[in-house]
Amino acid sequence: MAYKYEKVNQILLVPQIEDQLIMYIQQEQIEPGTKLPSEYKLAEKFGVGRSTIREAAKSLVSKGILEVKRGAGTFLKSTEMVVNDPLGLSQFEDKYRLAMELFDVRILLEPEVAAVACKNATEEDKERIKNLCDEVERLYMGGKNHIKKDMEFHEAIAKCSGNQVVEVLIPVILTAVTTFANLTNRELQKETIETHREITDAIMRGDSMGAKCAMIMHLTYNRQKLLEMSKNK
Repeated sequence: MAYKYEKVNQILLVPQIEDQLIMYIQQEQIEPGTKLPSEYKLAEKFGVGRSTIREAAKSLVSKGILEVKRGAGTFLKSTEMVVNDPLGLSQFEDKYRLAMELFDVRILLEPEVAAVACKNATEEDKERIKNLCDEVERLYMGGKNHIKKDMEFHEAIAKCSGNQVVEVLIPVILTAVTTFANLTNRELQKETIETHREITDAIMRGDSMGAKCAMIMHLTYNRQKLLEMSKNK
């Protein structure tokens, strides 16, 4: 049965349409290199204006998913960042509410996970976390898409917990990372880089309390930005 693309409400249109486009790509099993329908057809399908489709496509271009070929149209470039959503959280229309509820879960989980990771991380684990921290910073500073490496950074820390239940919950963390990143765009570059480095340094030296506090600060910056943005939406 074909997927039904719902008409979205007028709040947070661009993030919603990004999600709808990704679901469309998944449902239609579109292969990289394939041309997408015109802006007009997509606007009609999703019940929004062409300018909204254009902005959503532009955002997906910046994330390496789509590419625009002048005079030819918009093409699927890569499905690498079309993340599986096993929990169905992408169906939430109000992305700010989803982000805040994900924050509630993360603040209960990730600071303690970071603290436990300090005790369990092997030298190899520590090196991987450090390399991922460096890579996120390099991509961020270079104006390139950092989200995939950001996800890998948080996943690597979670896996160091050695807790199988935490590993099952990793998709929640990854969905939260992408949701925060999509909503805040590059507005938290400085804060992300600094707190990632503090988390990493604490894990490298086995400082559980330091890692816990750094993770709390990392998440708090996200929450403050979301509150600020939600007031202006």
